[in-house]
Amino acid sequence: MANSLWAGRFSKEVDSKVNDFNSSISFDGRMYRQDIKGSMAHAEMLGKQGIIDIHESEKIIAGLKSILEDIDSGKIMLDPNAEDIHMFVEQELTNRLGDTGKRLHTARSRNDQVALDIRLYLKDEIDEILPMVKELMKTVCDIAEKNLDTVMCGYTHLQRAQPITLAHHLMAYANMLSRDVDRLKDTRKRMDRCPLGSGALASTTYPIDRKLTADLLGFEDITQNSLDGVSDRDFCIELASALSILMMHLSRFSEEIILWCSWEFKFIELDDAYATGSSIMPQKKNPDITELIRGKTGRVYGDLNTLLTMMKGLPLAYNKDMQEDKEAIFDAIDTVKLCIGTFIPMLATMRVNKENMRAAAAKGFINATDCADYLVKKGLPFRDAYKITGTLVARCIELNTTLEALPLEEYKKLCDTFENDVYEAISLDTCVNMRKVPGGPAPESVMMQIEYIRAFFLDM
Repeated sequence: MANSLWAGRFSKEVDSKVNDFNSSISFDGRMYRQDIKGSMAHAEMLGKQGIIDIHESEKIIAGLKSILEDIDSGKIMLDPNAEDIHMFVEQELTNRLGDTGKRLHTARSRNDQVALDIRLYLKDEIDEILPMVKELMKTVCDIAEKNLDTVMCGYTHLQRAQPITLAHHLMAYANMLSRDVDRLKDTRKRMDRCPLGSGALASTTYPIDRKLTADLLGFEDITQNSLDGVSDRDFCIELASALSILMMHLSRFSEEIILWCSWEFKFIELDDAYATGSSIMPQKKNPDITELIRGKTGRVYGDLNTLLTMMKGLPLAYNKDMQEDKEAIFDAIDTVKLCIGTFIPMLATMRVNKENMRAAAAKGFINATDCADYLVKKGLPFRDAYKITGTLVARCIELNTTLEALPLEEYKKLCDTFENDVYEAISLDTCVNMRKVPGGPAPESVMMQIEYIRAFFLDM
């Protein structure tokens, strides 16, 4: 206990099991850069405000820089017996500077210190994740541009619905990812408030300059209430939520890749470097990456639920429950980065089986809507055209044929309006190419979507 920075009030040593239970350095040690960066800014502010001697402030900053360099180089290792990263850094500084090192914690509490560290850390992590999402969007756009004319089925209820292109399908995911980018940037903006100066909960009587510290650390502003400054973890929850939605998008994409890889679809084939085999079935080529992403999505959801449950019902201000924020949000971040980093090259190297996609599109009467639209354009009410087309589909099933192969006399038995031009109207290429409205599957429309997304991530 003699080595504990909070010793003094206690008359006996804390049980060793309690120390182990209480310790957080095993996971908050990853924030050592942010902790040291925050301490350097705090020391500079203390010196400029005359709260400590300017020369001691400079010594503290130099000492902190040397500690950072030594940790980065591996010269010193984080002490697993330290209570947390904050205690480790301060103890190391005191060992090097003596009483001068002890002045660092003036006008500061671990409560506002940890609130600062995690905000700095999460801002840095968002700045790493955003370029990864951008690279994934770029990969999607590149594949889409190569497949503007790759006709495939569009599905609803996992049933063949209408003809689209692979490019059109992929750009749906690009748009999802663009919303993920917006959410991450919005989250970062809201966490860009410096809590340092909130103290344990009631700020401090020292004449600190909170705005100076915030500016030194690159924050947009300071938190406006000291109670909220130390007890707010909304930004962790919001980030976990944004990451959960991102993982949900990756999971949906993964599920489609899993389906498309199957022999029942065979729309794509994954590169051998991004698939695995079976220990007993030599013919197998399993899409394990995408299956793992599906599974890890639930893991990130669990991290979000952990944070929400942890904060539920907590009175103001700081409570030790909040130490649980780090493992959950760190796990969510690590999982997302791992999944995106693996998904990008897997997607970039997959082979598209264009012929199989088109062959599947030729079945299932996915041009039935266009057949009905053909009649509407010739003057029939849509509901009448719908019923006629439905009857034609039933007739095709009875004759084991398709709308494209059904003889014109069969069409005319139901409606004299049909002429030879119906075959051009219901061809798959026409069905796709005539859907030129913004957002539609026509090549020129999809190219506009690609250009929009590329402009979007260029502005990131």
